[in-house]
Parts: sequence; structure tokens; C-alpha cells
Amino acid sequence: MAEEEFLVPLDNYLKAGLHIGTKFKTKYMAPFIYKVRPDGLSVLNVQEINNRIKIAAEFMGRYEPEEILVACRRENGWKAANLFSKLTGIKVITGRYSPGLLINPASKDFTETKLLFVTDPWPDRNIVRDANKMGIPIIALCDTNNTANDVDFIIPCNNKGKKSLGLLFYILTKEYVKLKKLGKLKATLEDFDDES
Repeated sequence: MAEEEFLVPLDNYLKAGLHIGTKFKTKYMAPFIYKVRPDGLSVLNVQEINNRIKIAAEFMGRYEPEEILVACRRENGWKAANLFSKLTGIKVITGRYSPGLLINPASKDFTETKLLFVTDPWPDRNIVRDANKMGIPIIALCDTNNTANDVDFIIPCNNKGKKSLGLLFYILTKEYVKLKKLGKLKATLEDFDDES
């Protein structure tokens, strides 16, 4: 794949470890695994990661910010997810999901959502379950150890690392801002990196 076809330079993907999976792999994630390293860690196909981020961003671009909800139970992604929210206007839930948020109109926190994006379908399983009950499409970041039977679209990636989650939210922000013509993105990749 030519360098210009990537959403960010290939080196950014590699430095963030976006393609490094776990030692455990599920049947759902097997098609995305490029190889297994001698230390047992799975390596995901970077081209496929890039393509799927692009498809997900284009799909998200069909929705207004108030129609999308992002759930990030994994603390490593909180800084990046909150910055994504600030720059796109998309609501983000970090930490624990309040039961009934998607399914109980009587709840004070009730949110009408048309698209759910989760950083990991396992810790975010309660909101995934409720979104399924409501027929809400779900995009999920999935590592090699994730099952994906309850999600509609997988973005294969390292969904545990601070750098990889920072890079993912940076790319999604950049693409969403561009697609929705929200102006020029003033934030940089370093702003999303929790290490800085």
C-alpha cells in the first residue's frame, strides 16, 4: 500500500503499536492477524486497520454529533476520548456505564443514540448489550482476544495501549472534522497521546 493511502504516516501506526495484539486470539479476529511473533504476540494487518478506520470514519460522518455515543471504560483511552468529544461534539462516556442510559426513557441520563462506538466490547459489554436491544449499530475497537458476535463493525487494533488509543481517536477526530466540515483541526497527535 502506498504511503499516501494511509490516513496517517505508516510510522505513526508502528510507533503507537496499533498493530500489536495479544497472545490470545479468537476466531472473530483470526482474519485480521498478519502473523504471530516468536514471543507469541499476534501482529495485525496494518493495511486492514487503516481501511477499517477509514470505513468507520466515513460511516460516522453520516451522523450528526448528537446522534453518536462513544463508550470508553478503559482508562487508558479517557484523555483521548474526552479530547475527541471536545473537538467533535460527540458525547463520550468514560468509566462506568449507567444502566438504562440507552433503553429507559424515564432515566434522567437517557440518551437517544443512533450509533454506538466502543473502545472494547468486553469492558463495555453492558452498553453493547443495551445497544443491541435497541437495534443501534455498534462499531468496536477489537484486539486479537475480543469476541465480536455482538458488534456490527470491527476495527482490529491494540485497544489497550495509551498510545494506540490516542492515535485511533486522533485519526477519527481528524476524519470526522474533515467529513463534517467543522473547520481546521487545531489539535495534534501529541495532544491525544496520554504519555505527554
